[in-house]
Amino acid sequence: MLPRKCALTVVFSSLIAGTLWAAEVPRPEFPEPQFQRSEWVSLNGQWTFAFDDNDDGLEQKWQLGQHPFAQHITVPYCFESKLSGIADTSFHPVFWYERAIQIPASWKSQHVLLHFGAVDYRAWVWLNGQFLGYHEGGGVPFSFDITRQLRGSGNRLVVRGEDPPTDLSIPRGKQYWKPKSASIFYTRTSGIWQPVWLEATGPHHLQYVHVQAGEDGMAEFHGRIDSIPEQPLTLSIDVLDGTAVVGHTETQTTQDRVDAKISV
Repeated sequence: MLPRKCALTVVFSSLIAGTLWAAEVPRPEFPEPQFQRSEWVSLNGQWTFAFDDNDDGLEQKWQLGQHPFAQHITVPYCFESKLSGIADTSFHPVFWYERAIQIPASWKSQHVLLHFGAVDYRAWVWLNGQFLGYHEGGGVPFSFDITRQLRGSGNRLVVRGEDPPTDLSIPRGKQYWKPKSASIFYTRTSGIWQPVWLEATGPHHLQYVHVQAGEDGMAEFHGRIDSIPEQPLTLSIDVLDGTAVVGHTETQTTQDRVDAKISV
């Protein structure tokens, strides 16, 4: 059986143009310009939203569609900001987001990844009532492979966020634990505050890439793959100067990581 090929273009001196989106979508640029896939969909824009000040949502199964989210919020802006459309700076430790997502027909045979640039401070995520996972850390991106949870249509994404405004034990920088900004402290940034997007990949995909360039014209490539492949994968690496290929190499791996050297 022939080995599968996993292709990647490494760009040292130029950026590849991203997918174009309608002007009404905020932050339309690809969120990770140094790790861009050709097939992606932004989930920025209008979501439905609800505060849960009594923390009733889990008991009442809001994640299953048992509660209408009466407000609207513009993602990826925190609800405290004017750009979100809410501009509520009072204390709301628990809050919920919801939106429908549509998968392009061309992605039918591919794996689909759901990415969050950042959610401050804790996040629980469901798709079609199925729990995808939990994340803690307000400044760190996270993602899920949602391929198995997707339906042909009518997909519903729900996020429960938690950001305790007076909890001084969690990392908060200069976000103030009192209602009004003062001195060097500013109003909190709660919930989704970085872009949300979908990506299509093959059955295996790169999760992380580190490239180290040397003064001798050699570059080292180190990548992490989502899982150990069932058969050898071939990784193809191109280095571009503008649109011209100035370096190329291929290497195989049977592990969940790949390492290579390339001469420029």
